Amino acid sequence: MAVSGIDASGKGFVAARLGEALAAGGLRVAVLGVDGWLNLPPLRYDPARPAERFYEHAIRFDEMFTRLVMPFREARTCRVQADYTEETADAYRPHVYEFGDTDVILLEGIFLLKQAFRRHYDLSFWVDCTFETALERAVRRGQEGLAPAETVRIFRTIYFPAQHLHMAKDSPRAAASEVLINDPRLAGSEDGWD
Repeated sequence: MAVSGIDASGKGFVAARLGEALAAGGLRVAVLGVDGWLNLPPLRYDPARPAERFYEHAIRFDEMFTRLVMPFREARTCRVQADYTEETADAYRPHVYEFGDTDVILLEGIFLLKQAFRRHYDLSFWVDCTFETALERAVRRGQEGLAPAETVRIFRTIYFPAQHLHMAKDSPRAAASEVLINDPRLAGSEDGWD
């Protein structure tokens, strides 16, 4: 299962609530965020092609699916040590993913609905949110520990252009099994989930 959406749309919040609801129903759930599989900044960013580089190289998806997701899906249990990083780090650190007998693997993160990955999910969710609301949330959260002006700059020059590219190439909203509204600006929503 996958929960995806634009940066700061509330994917992590929605995935956590969904995981809790499934667990309350008696299922054993592993919620896995893709952010730990980020590439380091020199590979993730390129000032000459900011959107394209981030879209193509933000996350080590091939390694994540090959080493963790697919073996975990097969065995329903896993113990995998992998290189892990945070958004502001300039080096990897070892991280162990360890889960016992699991019924549902719930992946959360950006770009999970790229065409190449869709076949891996039995169910997928797109967390719908406007760029305006997402930017307000990112600034309010102090995303990546950046000052507000730097958060606005990086979202407008890298993250959001990369998301526009994703939408043009992959139509993630249309590809999702379900669309979850998480923005009071969108018709029919109230306060949103996040």
